[in-house]
Amino acid sequence: MKRAALRLPPSTGLIRAPGRCPRGAECRRGRTRSAFTLVELLVVIALVAALAALLLPALASARAKSARVACLSQLHQLGLGFALYLGDHQDRLPDRRDLKRSLGYRPWSDWPPSDPRAGWTVEALARAGGGAGWCPGIGNGALAGAAQVVQRVPGPADGHPGIRTGFWLWRFDRADAEVTLDNFWNKSPDSALADLQASLLNSGTPPPDGLSGVEMAVDPYFPRTIPTVASSLAGRSAHRGGRNRLMLDGSAAWFRDARLN
Repeated sequence: MKRAALRLPPSTGLIRAPGRCPRGAECRRGRTRSAFTLVELLVVIALVAALAALLLPALASARAKSARVACLSQLHQLGLGFALYLGDHQDRLPDRRDLKRSLGYRPWSDWPPSDPRAGWTVEALARAGGGAGWCPGIGNGALAGAAQVVQRVPGPADGHPGIRTGFWLWRFDRADAEVTLDNFWNKSPDSALADLQASLLNSGTPPPDGLSGVEMAVDPYFPRTIPTVASSLAGRSAHRGGRNRLMLDGSAAWFRDARLN
């Protein structure tokens, strides 16, 4: 039995040597593209820029809120330190005017009008959970460079970098021999409240009606409505638009202040 002869179809003209591509449309359709055109590249750049414009404000807001929460946590810890100190000292607040003087007591002529820096708390409250620390909202800008904000506490030994504090304690802002009515050295919280109320009777400022209305510690701020505030600091604060506050009853919360940027 004979095998049928294998017949090839007539040539179509498409048979070509390997690696060679004629100019026909069939060959062009088989090619693959390996580069962007200039228009496509510009479109991608525009899309990336638009996404960045949308995301960067959200990222900045989240970062600012994180710093605010971190500062508030430190104020809660400072309030706990005061509460433990009161429990160990017959319900009396600290009287460490000696520490305040030794760290460089310096009332300011612009703002703040006294010296509320809290470096003295590092040693005074060491056994009660520690004193004031550094608020990350201060950053490394104008606030960090202001002498009214930063106070360094020497370390326990040579070569130790020490501790940098950046909170204010309004009611421990003077180191005079006589404790004024608006300062709380060695007072109980109730007597401190009564003295503060007495100091405000004829001042035109409404006196607080309880411990929760007395601001004791705060992150630094420079109201733009105070004429003596330097222009480089006017309206600045550790947190945009307000400040964290620790009250005399130990509560701490965020407070919006229209005098701040």
